[in-house]
Amino acid sequence: MKIWCCLCFAGEEEDDEEEVGEEDKGEVMREGVFGDTGNPEGRIGNDEDTEQLGPAANRSGRDEQLRRFEDAVVAMRGSGHWDGAARAGSLFSRFRISRGSDGEASSASAAAAPTGVEDRDRDSHSKRAKVHLDCHDYHFATAVSSNAENSTSSQERDYHISQGSSPSTNQMFYHTLTMTDGGDKNLSEFTDGNDDDGHESDTLRTEDLESRMDLTDDLLHMVFSFLDHINLCRAARVCKQWRAASAHEDFWKCLNFENRNISMEQFEDMCRRYPNATEVNISGAPAIHLLVMRAVSSLRNLEVLTLGRGQLGDTFFHALADCYLLKRLNVNDATLGNGIQEVQINHDSLRHLQLTKCRVMRVSVRCPQLETMSLKRSNMAQAVLNCPLLRELDIGSCHKLSDAAVRSAATSCPQLESLDMSNCSCVSDETLREIALACANLHFLNASYCPNISLESVRLPMLTVLKLHSCEGITSASMAAISYSSMLEVLELDNCSLLTSVSLDLPRLQNIRLVHCRKFADLNLRSTMLSSIMVSNCPALHRINITSNSLQKLALQKQESLTTLALQCQSLQEVDLTDCESLTNSICEVFSDGGGCPMLKSLVLDNCESLTAVRFCSASLVSLSLVGCRAITALELTCPYLEEVCLDGCDHLERASFCPVGLQSLNLGICPKLNVLSIEAPMMVLLELKGCGVLSEASINCPLLTSLDASFCSQLKDDCLSATTASCPLIESLVLMSCPSIGSDGLYSLRCLPQLTLLDLSYTFLMNLQPVFESCLQLKVLKLQACKYLADSSLEPLYKEGALPALQELDLSYGTLCQSAIEELLACCTHLTHVSLNGCVNMHDLNWGCSGGHLSELPSSYTSSSMSSTENINEPIWQANRLLQNLNCVGCSNIRKVFIPPAARCCHLSSLNLSLSANLKEVDLACFNLCFLNLSNCCSLEILKLECPKLTSLFLQSCNIDEVAVEAAISKCSMLETLDVRFCPKVCSMSMGRLRAACPSLKRIFSSLSPS
Repeated sequence: MKIWCCLCFAGEEEDDEEEVGEEDKGEVMREGVFGDTGNPEGRIGNDEDTEQLGPAANRSGRDEQLRRFEDAVVAMRGSGHWDGAARAGSLFSRFRISRGSDGEASSASAAAAPTGVEDRDRDSHSKRAKVHLDCHDYHFATAVSSNAENSTSSQERDYHISQGSSPSTNQMFYHTLTMTDGGDKNLSEFTDGNDDDGHESDTLRTEDLESRMDLTDDLLHMVFSFLDHINLCRAARVCKQWRAASAHEDFWKCLNFENRNISMEQFEDMCRRYPNATEVNISGAPAIHLLVMRAVSSLRNLEVLTLGRGQLGDTFFHALADCYLLKRLNVNDATLGNGIQEVQINHDSLRHLQLTKCRVMRVSVRCPQLETMSLKRSNMAQAVLNCPLLRELDIGSCHKLSDAAVRSAATSCPQLESLDMSNCSCVSDETLREIALACANLHFLNASYCPNISLESVRLPMLTVLKLHSCEGITSASMAAISYSSMLEVLELDNCSLLTSVSLDLPRLQNIRLVHCRKFADLNLRSTMLSSIMVSNCPALHRINITSNSLQKLALQKQESLTTLALQCQSLQEVDLTDCESLTNSICEVFSDGGGCPMLKSLVLDNCESLTAVRFCSASLVSLSLVGCRAITALELTCPYLEEVCLDGCDHLERASFCPVGLQSLNLGICPKLNVLSIEAPMMVLLELKGCGVLSEASINCPLLTSLDASFCSQLKDDCLSATTASCPLIESLVLMSCPSIGSDGLYSLRCLPQLTLLDLSYTFLMNLQPVFESCLQLKVLKLQACKYLADSSLEPLYKEGALPALQELDLSYGTLCQSAIEELLACCTHLTHVSLNGCVNMHDLNWGCSGGHLSELPSSYTSSSMSSTENINEPIWQANRLLQNLNCVGCSNIRKVFIPPAARCCHLSSLNLSLSANLKEVDLACFNLCFLNLSNCCSLEILKLECPKLTSLFLQSCNIDEVAVEAAISKCSMLETLDVRFCPKVCSMSMGRLRAACPSLKRIFSSLSPS
């Protein structure tokens, strides 16, 4: 592996010490890199490499180097670090070269210098980088890239040259460093000097350090084109070639000295260096008058001149005529002349003139080619214009211009197309009439903040943009003048406080703004191209009539007085009427089929509290929001493509019909007063009616429905359930919790649901589960929480007749089943994976030992033939492993002992929760796969025996067990990680070390006691 590092050092422009004798060069070639002919690792490459890098190096060698450099440029460019590209010289100038004093050169020339005049010319033409040294200390960082596994790594290594061995300044050298895999060894050879021998006065020979790199002017030009002036200056410090390339006039067409403290001498020097510069910016520079005079006299190709923050004398404006190519003049925040006399600007080729925030008494402009002019925020009293081709004029905020001065300036420009006279408070209707007559091509007019205009008798037929912000004289009568502008496209009437109504029929109007018009009450627009309407904070607005073929979105938020809305908008797709509190039920006709909005897709009527009965029949509506419409009592939607409806806050809704709709899910649980429901949704899969306590009539026709939650629908009866199951045969999850009106007839209808896997009948008054056993053959989850009317024999079909063979989860929490029924259920239903017996007060000991569980009373059908033999009389009744994984017995206050021996075959039990069992005294578990055990708040617990090798979490919070029992219990839990003994009065925090010693796998022990 070879690593090539080309090092360049910036220097001065002197090159008189550059040339080296041919004999020395030949000697260098013979001596090799370090003068060590016996060290092949100290040389550059192999014989083939040396042949390529010799004095007669062929074109392929240079092309290979150029290709490598271009790859580096591409990598830099791809990483986004062009800002640092100019610092590429740091790759050359930061290296520190270390060399011994015994005459070994730290590197040698990779190629001998070409001899003769032809070689020197060719070298100059190739723009090879010359390296100059002008200091005694050099630092460099070598980037080592390895191709061993197509990966790249970087190592920085420092080398140092003692002061006595530094070469003279302005010497040129080429340094190529080659290292193999034993890089550290080679580096030691490079730096292995013998300072003690007194050779510190030896210097590096120029021949050994002559640098060449094939970089064409085109390549450098391309690279430097991405740099700004600051980085170009940094790049110029790398080497002479880079200095010459960075000084190319293509990069210095624009001389920008904005806010820079540049002296006259420096500026003159720049003008001499770049006489062809076309743009100069000296805004904020000191003595701008002197600088600009020098620029005007020196730069004959000047096209753009930017000045500001200073004083410009009359001589400057007289000298402007000498800049024949000047096209743009920008002056900002300056004093023109002496500030109290007229300033004349005469130029035959000037196209753009900007005099902003300038202080001058009077300005006279004679520029026959001038196209745009801005006098914005200048405090002049009069402007005389002789600009026959002027198209754009900005005199905004020129407060000292009188009405007559504005009239004179504008009417003298017959080709004027754009006029901004905002904040010219003296402008009158008479001036506007004269401007309209003189400037027939006027397209843009900004007369904002002109309180004296009312547009009376003003005719501007070519106008396309009209801005009239805060014009107190604009009233409804002004609309007659605006209507003559048949080409008008943009109209802005913000803060026109006296405007009460707008009625316009403009075929090209596209955009209209009406914001903060406090008396505005009526809007009537007719425009086939209208695409944007902004109406906001118009508290008196009560009527809107819009006709447009292009309007796609309409937002009329917080129009509290809006009562009537008429739309004929064939392309309208989105409407937002949020907080339009006065809208009535008639709004439904506007957005239904035939109402004028056939393409409407989204409608927002949030907080429209005057709506009581909403009825939409739309073939295009996709989204409807009625959030906060608390007064709605009836909702009827016939929208076959409706996919989203939001009814949050519609808590007074009593009757709802969705026939048909394209909804996939619907939540009506937020409508507690809903009593009549009709749904026809072919695509619906999820329906929530949770909390509809008065729902008594429900017609649900959803053939794809898979989940129905009717919790707390206390009025839901059997006939409704039967009809629903018949029309929705794909239901998989059915929740009927707290539906006391559901009886056997309704449950028998569940046979129409062949895919039903989850059934929740918690908190019902069921006395018989036979309908469930007969109808739900595929049931996997059955929840019977707090079904206190179930008899002890109600579950016998499960463990005597094999009912519900697919059942996996059974929840009997807070029930009244007796101990024997529970024991038989647990003994025989070995296929159950999750069992919940929380709060079962009739449950006593949980004893799965050989003698427990009332084995003698089990049915013969569940007794294996082996039990009758004398050899197996002591074996437990169950032979197959239990599939039980989770057992929850939380709050079983009468349970005293839990005994699960290995004979119980609970091989899959992973979680056991016995918390809040206040009378539990003894726990003896031998469960191989148990991972989680919760005995928190079992305040009577005294005996704890565990043989659970995979237990990871044990919770004993607020238990009265002593630390000896805990230590003995966890000693056989080799994988225990979390132990919670908070609020255990008999476990001292000082014993935590003993607990950790008993169970080395412990990672977390939670204890609330402080050391005693």
